[in-house]
This record gives sequence, C-alpha cells and structure tokens, in this order.
Amino acid sequence: MNTRISRLNPEGLHPTPGYHHITVVEAGRTAYLAGQCPLDPSGAVVGPGDLDAQIDRVAANALTALAAVGARPEDVIRSVIYVVSADAEVLDAAWQRLNDSSVAAAFGSASTLLGVAQLGFPGQLVEVDLTAALPG
Repeated sequence: MNTRISRLNPEGLHPTPGYHHITVVEAGRTAYLAGQCPLDPSGAVVGPGDLDAQIDRVAANALTALAAVGARPEDVIRSVIYVVSADAEVLDAAWQRLNDSSVAAAFGSASTLLGVAQLGFPGQLVEVDLTAALPG
C-alpha cells in the first residue's frame, strides 16, 4: 500500500461507479506511462475488432510497465481510458472489464473514460493512460 496516496469523494458530488473524484499524493516521485495499447511484444495489434481481447492485452501491458518502475495498480493516481465507440453500453462494458482485470485497482483513483472516433493503430479499440505515485 502506498501511504502517500489518499482518495476521496466529497459530499455534493455525484456517486461514482468505483473511481474517486479526487486523488491526493504527498510529495514524491511520479511515473507517467505512455498510453498502453493492445500490442503484443512484436508490435502487432492483438484481437482486431475484439474489445475484450484488447482490454486483456492492455491490462497485461500496463502491469509490465508499472512493474518496470516498481509500482503496482494500487499506486496509480490517474487513469484515462480511450475506447473507440460512441455507444454508452460499449463504454460501460469496457469499464467493467477493466475493473475485473489484473489492473483493476488502478481505476479506483481519479479516472476518465472517453469514447473516441479513432486511435493510433489500425484495428485498435482501446488505450489506457496511467500515472502512478512511486512507492517511497
């Protein structure tokens, strides 16, 4: 547990589906991960057209990136999730799958879920951008 991180939902703001409105980090080191894409180690998109398969790969890649800096999903203080869709049900399904994944704890902090028209790789449906407070 990273004791330098606190999360809160102040009264007067709407209830959330698992994330917190505010994440506070006491001074320390921070890691900013590039958007984690559904790419395998060779750089190929995994599961073109299969959102679930892509989310699973993004979660695995995020774990690898976090581990490289000595962090865990619990150390994530901000996430931005991009999903190629304007359909609220698709966005909700992506949120649920991420919250059932190996990096679920990353999405309890301040988080934003966006439906977008397109991402950087042909066939890419999801990308996750994470910021982590490194354990002291």
